Amino acid sequence: MKNIVILISGRGSNMEAIVQACAAEQWPARVAAVISNKAEAGGLTFAAERGIATACVNHKDYPSREAFDAELARVIDQFQPDVVVLAGFMRILTPGFVAHYENRLLNIHPSLLPAFPGLHTHQRAINAGCKLAGATVHFVTAELDHGPIVLQAAVAVLPGETEATLSEKVLRQEHQIYPRAVRWMVTGNLVHDHGRVTTTDGQTQVQFSA
Repeated sequence: MKNIVILISGRGSNMEAIVQACAAEQWPARVAAVISNKAEAGGLTFAAERGIATACVNHKDYPSREAFDAELARVIDQFQPDVVVLAGFMRILTPGFVAHYENRLLNIHPSLLPAFPGLHTHQRAINAGCKLAGATVHFVTAELDHGPIVLQAAVAVLPGETEATLSEKVLRQEHQIYPRAVRWMVTGNLVHDHGRVTTTDGQTQVQFSA
């Protein structure tokens, strides 16, 4: 049985999707803990109501990013994680933290990386005249919003699209592809080859939706 630890900063809707998929699809894994840097994060309540261990490590309590990451790693490691999932965790992680969880740390970003790393991705895609936007699940590296791509979902950017409507469309795709990527992790279905990630059984790593 593999252990999944999920990090959140707010509601954690992607965390909810992963928890639900893990139970419904009977993965050979369990969500061992949900950890936040904010005590008021709504996702902690969702997890606790389902019997999942929760913890808060408040970044404001630490004098440096390194000190916060060291304590965060200490708390995570209590749950012996096989996979650590960033699900709306709004902190930039130090290279030491990333290295500690190398090949075990996943993130989802609301753009078709490598396009539009950082914030305000949907409006930037609209402003650039993109006809496709989407989301990317990737392994985390020390470089922000980079790392080997596991799975992507693309949606059409329609005439009259707004940041809000595009965000909603992309989020629906995130709730589908993030659980799939985590399932691939816990079932050993991913292969790394010089920065490229493939699936052992040839499952498609791209999803399209209007």
